[in-house]
Amino acid sequence: MLLQRLREEVLEANLELVKRGLVLYTFGNASGVDRDQGLVVIKPSGVDYDKLKPEHMVVTDLEGNIVDGELRPSSDLDTHTLLYREFTGIGAVVHTHSEYATSFAQAGLPIPAYGTTHADYFYGPVPVTEPLKDEAIQGRYVHETGAAIVERFRQPGREVDPLAIPACLVAGHAPFVWGKDAHDAAHNAVVLEAVARMAFRTTLLRANCEGVSQALLDRHYFRKHGASATYGQRTK
Repeated sequence: MLLQRLREEVLEANLELVKRGLVLYTFGNASGVDRDQGLVVIKPSGVDYDKLKPEHMVVTDLEGNIVDGELRPSSDLDTHTLLYREFTGIGAVVHTHSEYATSFAQAGLPIPAYGTTHADYFYGPVPVTEPLKDEAIQGRYVHETGAAIVERFRQPGREVDPLAIPACLVAGHAPFVWGKDAHDAAHNAVVLEAVARMAFRTTLLRANCEGVSQALLDRHYFRKHGASATYGQRTK
């Protein structure tokens, strides 16, 4: 079976989304990319999670052309493949409609960096895209969704490093999250929902909260990321 290990990893990521309560019914998907072969493994469209097996995963190239698989790929495929082409440092993408992160997306609001839990994973606010224009919605909608994410991350004066903030809210839609591999992307999606929930509650308690200071953001983010990270155990 082509890319068996990656198929298994992508399946596990999809099931993790269900286990952690980020997905209802078939509302979500995860994919992974093999950079050496230029191939993507993604969940099939509309298949119940409790029926999924590695052989059900669909393999495409980076343009979305099916290479292996008898089922139709996720309807969000074109967003995933565009993110892989544009954000070359990522290895997996997850899309959910998790309740709190989606609430921020529907409101067209970024998720502020209010505290150290957020800072451990996201080096600043989680951004939100501009709303898609009618012509984009009526045209290549799924592709344009990915394009809106890329545009937001590369907006002059507001550039965002996709490796430092591995998530984006699509206005009126829901979050897309990524990571170095499928497990990492699913993990980031779980954390995103947790910090979105805390941010929502923080605004209820204190609407004018200014959020974490730059010093505290730096301290917590860089203790877990980068060459000088001190969190966890050293690997031999």
